[in-house]
Amino acid sequence: MGAYALVLLALHVAAPPAQASAGVVLRVSGAVTTPLNLTLPDLAAMPRTKVTASAHNTSGTFEGVTLTEILQKAGATLGGQLRGKAMATYVLVTAKDGYRVIFALPELDPDFTDASQRIIVADTVDGKSLPDNAGPLRIVVPQEKKPARWIRMVESIEVVKVP
Repeated sequence: MGAYALVLLALHVAAPPAQASAGVVLRVSGAVTTPLNLTLPDLAAMPRTKVTASAHNTSGTFEGVTLTEILQKAGATLGGQLRGKAMATYVLVTAKDGYRVIFALPELDPDFTDASQRIIVADTVDGKSLPDNAGPLRIVVPQEKKPARWIRMVESIEVVKVP
């Protein structure tokens, strides 16, 4: 292999993934019709929701996009189509540090519960970007007694149908 080829190979190996250079902060995949790679500007352009909540020694007004809105944009089965075998579908949210939580798809569907409109993928708290140790995205579930699903550093959302 020539020196030029070795340099190209080294540059390719050292280059960050295309997704990182494109500013992607959230991947939505799995049992959806339109997989998404969302950037912070993409999320800022979507309908926004604010919730005031407190957990893990953090309180304030969080703003972001409802998890339901993101799932609808990706084409997850919701509304009148969510019945039968689709009722065994869940949403797996994964953080940068490997922490994972799940939500049953019906608990994210406004046809099943009003709580779905308060579960948000937050990108700000009190009008400021989330701190590095919590962001750039965080799930906020203000109605839960234990904040174990307030997953921070969210990187991906996968819709999974149980066979």
